Amino acid sequence: MALAKEIMGCRLIIERSSSLASSPFQSRLSIKKRTQRTQFSINPFDPRPMKAAIFGGVVAAISEDLVKTLRISTVGRNQEEEEEEKAVKFKVRAVATVRNKNKEDFKETLVKHLDAFTDKIGRNVVLELISTQVDPKTNKPKKSKAAVLKDWSKKSNSKAERVHYTAEFTVDSAFGSPGAITVTNKHQKEFFLESITIEGFACGPVHFPCNSWVQSQKDHPSKRVFFTNQPYLPNETPSGLRTLREKELENLRGDGKGERKLSDRIYDFDVYNDIGNPDISRELARPTFGGRKFPYPRRCRTGRSSTDTDLMSERRVEKPLPMYVPRDERFEESKQDTFAACRLKAVLHNLIPSLKASILAEDFANFGEIDSLYKEGLLLKLGIQDDMFKKFPLPKIVTTLQKSSEGLLRYDTPKIVSKDKYAWLRDDEFARQAIAGINPVNIERVTTYPPVSNLDPEIYGSHLHSALTEDHIIGHLDGLSVQQAIDANRLFMVDYHDIYLPFLDKINALDGRKAYATRTIFFLTRLGTLKPIAIELSLPPQPSSNRKSKRVVTPPVDATSNWIWQLAKAHVGSNDAGVHQLVNHWLRTHACLEPFILAAHRQLSALHPIYKLLDPHMRYTLEINAVARQTLISADGVIESCFTAGQYGLEISAAAYKNRWRFDMEGLPADLIRRGMAVPDTTQPHGLKLLVEDYPYANDGLLLWSAIQTWVRTYVERYYSNPNLIRTDTELQAWYSESINVGHADHRDADWWPELSTVDDLVSVITTIIWLASAQHAALNFGQYPYGGYVPNRPPLMRRLIPDESDPEFASFLEDPQKYFFSSMPSLLQTTKFMAVVDTLSTHSPDEEYIGERQQPSIWTGDAEIVDAFYGFSAEIGRIEKEIERRNRDPSRRNRCGAGVLPYELMAPSSEPGVTCRGVPNSVSI
Repeated sequence: MALAKEIMGCRLIIERSSSLASSPFQSRLSIKKRTQRTQFSINPFDPRPMKAAIFGGVVAAISEDLVKTLRISTVGRNQEEEEEEKAVKFKVRAVATVRNKNKEDFKETLVKHLDAFTDKIGRNVVLELISTQVDPKTNKPKKSKAAVLKDWSKKSNSKAERVHYTAEFTVDSAFGSPGAITVTNKHQKEFFLESITIEGFACGPVHFPCNSWVQSQKDHPSKRVFFTNQPYLPNETPSGLRTLREKELENLRGDGKGERKLSDRIYDFDVYNDIGNPDISRELARPTFGGRKFPYPRRCRTGRSSTDTDLMSERRVEKPLPMYVPRDERFEESKQDTFAACRLKAVLHNLIPSLKASILAEDFANFGEIDSLYKEGLLLKLGIQDDMFKKFPLPKIVTTLQKSSEGLLRYDTPKIVSKDKYAWLRDDEFARQAIAGINPVNIERVTTYPPVSNLDPEIYGSHLHSALTEDHIIGHLDGLSVQQAIDANRLFMVDYHDIYLPFLDKINALDGRKAYATRTIFFLTRLGTLKPIAIELSLPPQPSSNRKSKRVVTPPVDATSNWIWQLAKAHVGSNDAGVHQLVNHWLRTHACLEPFILAAHRQLSALHPIYKLLDPHMRYTLEINAVARQTLISADGVIESCFTAGQYGLEISAAAYKNRWRFDMEGLPADLIRRGMAVPDTTQPHGLKLLVEDYPYANDGLLLWSAIQTWVRTYVERYYSNPNLIRTDTELQAWYSESINVGHADHRDADWWPELSTVDDLVSVITTIIWLASAQHAALNFGQYPYGGYVPNRPPLMRRLIPDESDPEFASFLEDPQKYFFSSMPSLLQTTKFMAVVDTLSTHSPDEEYIGERQQPSIWTGDAEIVDAFYGFSAEIGRIEKEIERRNRDPSRRNRCGAGVLPYELMAPSSEPGVTCRGVPNSVSI
């Protein structure tokens, strides 16, 4: 009965036996007192499951007579003789939940049937229970006799998603509490073990949340060890678990040698030396990222051999072959299916224009051709009928899908043009997206005008002086002087000058790539909206060219200046798209979090409370980063093909990591203050006053930041009642040290790394990591197709500079400005490839786990107080979602509500599967 309740999602039994009272937590603090201090304490109005009944009739507990017998003490005998006298045998039952695959290939099915047969003849799945206590005779952990999972062969054909197997242990009354369980898989095939529950001990059900693949003994001879859900700091580890705890961490670290097998569970560090493929072509060679020349975070080591042409480069694994990540980090089946479907969709979207390139103009002719991608679909747009498919040797799956779904290659209409087809053309929408679009983290307050560059003047000289003057903007300041506008906090800027300028000579030498280093000045109106009032376009000086190296474009006054203004905004959008993807999205959330995740698996035991806290925020990140190294940031990958920076994209990212990235500034409040978008104010919610009051990203982000911070503080204070516990926590300190000194080795000597000595330190570090993995990533990722899927809104690359009167092409621009505009935009092939990729990146899979959710929510930890606090955190996330919905209906918030204005939902916590432009997953999972 207890098992059935747990499977149906019932709550962990809160009222536990006296074993809880003897736990190390009780010696440090009062549960009642802690509940009173905790914001996320038990609340009768919180929507959470009802408590289970107290033990009665649920667990096959030890009988009263046995308990009485155990209480008998014999005078004159020593303790060891007493234990032998009292050691009465009794049985406990284990229920193991194994998750089935929905789809199996022929080989997997064959092996599955073979395992079912061999299970009958003794090649079983074998379990062994380990006590928290040490046997005084052997000085080793007490162990039960081995037990096998029953009925494996009978249930081998079950189609259920989860199959429950039982095993029966015989233990004696001196066994103590179970603390770990070992699993030996004598089958040929791995299986996914979701959990094990032990029933029969007086303390009640004992849960082992496993969530791991158990490999065959022939591949990995060592027994798999799983610990109970009871958290322990290292110095509080029960004696029976200490050696196991240390040994399991040693196994996860590996020895740093050899090539990793796909079935391994080893976490280690390496540099990014697998981006290029010099064995194929010199043009595909790329430098190593991570080191003095190109500082970069470290990634997961695979141990592959070097390339033939470059001993410093690692041999690549190309799709469809999988790249190594530790086995438990790979996508689960639902995620794999979603990703595979998106990948096929991307292939199909790019296949057809590739085939038609010879008979179709490469550029869009007009806006109607872009619209047809959403209305008619690419097949009809290109006039491809069944006879066209017959002329090409297409894969059978492609022709089958084409015939079965006429609209297969039709793109969904991006949200940016769904409410107002021409919204993207308006200046107010261009400005609104700086604070409510998919890259709202670059806008900053202007403190000095004209802006000042931070690049080295010895290299760039007088060229660093801005071309912006007061005359360019004075007429757009509502009668204020420039200094008055600055003092009144009404001048803002998106500045990409220093990021792009060092790379422009190389970028503009690429075929079909042209870029400026841009600065855009915005003025805050009395209505609380922004308007762009000047765009500065900079190029490195070219002595042989008549073209000016700096140019300022201001809002239009006639037809010609209108088209030039639109082209200038497009170049700003292209700069923005590159920084968004290469720096803010990939670097700051994906790449910079990977070292913390690797170090967590290597240094924090599954028993450690901080590991349990971080666990959902690490899900899938190593896998998606490996996929990125294969297809997105690789040589000739999506980033290089679709973005202005081309093959220099990762160099821009590395420069940003070297010069701009600081972990202590990655939290939302610190980032807002750094950019001058907020000032400290203790009278305001969250301790900040926003200088743009209606700043949707910051408004909603602060709600989530505050909730995460409060939850983390509640959790941390539960286990660390004084700073000394943090300073002496060997695993915690090893995790933080390795994250910095190995994972971020190129910044190891920086003086800005936070200390890890106090509760406040730990709360700050963990809150920042969870923020980056959840809300920050969501804000930067899930709007990519809704905003970027309509490429003219923010083109990922530009192919032509803006002509001036001295250019020969200026006449053709005047003749047909629309044609010139589209010849500057990405081509049809580039556009469809980009759209297909950002569609994939913006898609939620059905198994997405959102902020405030956890797998096995009532048993992920054995600490009942923390389970209650987590449900309180979940309730707070629900309240935030309702507040965001209310804000999106508030007409006074003009940056998220109004005619044709998109609501800001990128921080709305929940979402349905698919492309929704909302939802905050727990982790960087796409």
